Amino acid sequence: QVQLVESGGGLVQPGGSLRLSCAASRIIFSIYDMAWYRQAPGKQRELVAAITTGGSTNYADSVKGRFTISSDNAKNTVYLQMNRLKPEDTAVYYCNARPPIMSAWGQGTQVTVSS
Repeated sequence: QVQLVESGGGLVQPGGSLRLSCAASRIIFSIYDMAWYRQAPGKQRELVAAITTGGSTNYADSVKGRFTISSDNAKNTVYLQMNRLKPEDTAVYYCNARPPIMSAWGQGTQVTVSS
């Protein structure tokens, strides 16, 4: 069964940092490239960062240099380290495969950047 559980969101001031975690079932983690997506109110879900099974990464231009995606194969977990957060980073953050498995979307984790 495909399962994705995100955690680590919260309220942070502009310029602050958060680390998101995504625990994935082994079957998805071992086969698929993984990614973090986000959806802000009134906007479409967008790709934020991705990591291949080989460890290559890529980022949306809006987060390049501030966010870092990584994975721990032993724990079947994907992380998103977010630094120098901005109010426009406020969104619900989701992890999923890339391309996403439509039936695997989890609840996401809310990130709010506000003073």
